[in-house]
Amino acid sequence: MDDGGGDIRIEAAPSLAAIDQAAWDAIANPPDAPFDPFISWAFLEAAESAGCATRLKGWTPLHLLARSADGAMRGAMPLYMKTHSYGEYVFDHAWADALHRAGGDYYPKLQCAAPFTPVPGRRLLARERGVRTALIAGAAELMRQTRTSSVHVTFAQKSQADELAAAGFLARTGVQFHWFNQGYRDFQDFLESLSSQKRKNLRKERANAHAACEIVTLTGAEITERDWDFFFDCYMDTGSRKWGSPYLNRAFFSLIGERLGERVVMFVARACGRPVAAALNLLGDDAIYGRYWGRLDDIAFLHFELCYYQAIEHAIARGLKRVEAGAQGEHKLARGYAPVPTYSAHLIAHPGLRHAIARYLESEAPAIAEEIDILAEHTPFKRLPPIE
Repeated sequence: MDDGGGDIRIEAAPSLAAIDQAAWDAIANPPDAPFDPFISWAFLEAAESAGCATRLKGWTPLHLLARSADGAMRGAMPLYMKTHSYGEYVFDHAWADALHRAGGDYYPKLQCAAPFTPVPGRRLLARERGVRTALIAGAAELMRQTRTSSVHVTFAQKSQADELAAAGFLARTGVQFHWFNQGYRDFQDFLESLSSQKRKNLRKERANAHAACEIVTLTGAEITERDWDFFFDCYMDTGSRKWGSPYLNRAFFSLIGERLGERVVMFVARACGRPVAAALNLLGDDAIYGRYWGRLDDIAFLHFELCYYQAIEHAIARGLKRVEAGAQGEHKLARGYAPVPTYSAHLIAHPGLRHAIARYLESEAPAIAEEIDILAEHTPFKRLPPIE
């Protein structure tokens, strides 16, 4: 694929397995950047080889690689051709419906993302601006060659979202809730930063959860296949209740447990000697990412304890900068999480649809900014801490 990028050539790979792991990881997670587990070869390839992000599931891998004249990989872009909009968390169903009603086809589309993972991070995996520019041009050219409707880059770093906007992509913002470590010595020190009433509420919630359960933390090799079996039961229970068809299968969790080792953290609640709930987290160099949780018994406040408070304690103990606990959830505000913007970028081929979406996003952006400002006024802190 000729991208017009001089000595940089763009090609599409049909799977992560077809890409050298060391070469991918050297670009995705270079030594001078915080490690992001969700763009690592181990995580992305696990989603493919376990059968979760595959053509049969509506995720056909078409990862873009930027190579120099000597064949060395200089950049990459995790990219999929999709036949639906599930597992993305930046919702475009209304866009698809509008094009369908106008007689067009929105699917297939191209999606640059970590599948099933609403975690902001690097998407254009290249140090050099010129290589990133070549990847952007390569994605646009692939859209034309495959006659897909669009290219979507979701949960991108703001700097990369800005680069995409400069290249003609439509910019979109969203909101998540992250907890930020202000150099707390321990959980009690964090509590002291909250208003009196909120501090009492958090203590009450934790006391109730701990009165009903023992909480244990498992990492790396401590997580046995039996633990994964139990966790998967929890995951399936939550997925079946929330969205009906969970995206991930049992094999995927064993693979990431094996491959990511000590970067996998599982909080397990036990009552009367048996496990009743679990929450899975992955560790980056500067953050702990809460991913999935589930319970087989309904115990008051246990969700908050396993998904939020345990993650906060872990972040403080490890000196991590923040906790990212997934998409949505205004209830996180009362528990010390602050609203932050998220960014995505969208290249739409159909001129009419592009114009309509651009007008919509022009009105949506200030509404999201206002929402973030209003939400920030309802955090539980005595004084709102700075947000990085």
